[in-house]
Amino acid sequence: MKPNIGTVDRALRIIAGLGIIAYGIVNHTWLGAIGAVPLLTAFVRFCPLYAPFGISTCGKGGNDKGGCCGGGGCCG
Repeated sequence: MKPNIGTVDRALRIIAGLGIIAYGIVNHTWLGAIGAVPLLTAFVRFCPLYAPFGISTCGKGGNDKGGCCGGGGCCG
């Protein structure tokens, strides 16, 4: 799996995932479990919905401008 999630996309997914989980905890609902999806995709740096469409938020050449490769960003 070639990474297709850049630094900004990854940060937004982590924030969204934690927010959804917090919502589920506060409202005592199982819907908070949906927050695991953006968290998982952020940590593995791969979104299966991006792949069929050739979408990548890593920047040109599979590299992210935010300290890629050495900083754990996208590497291709």
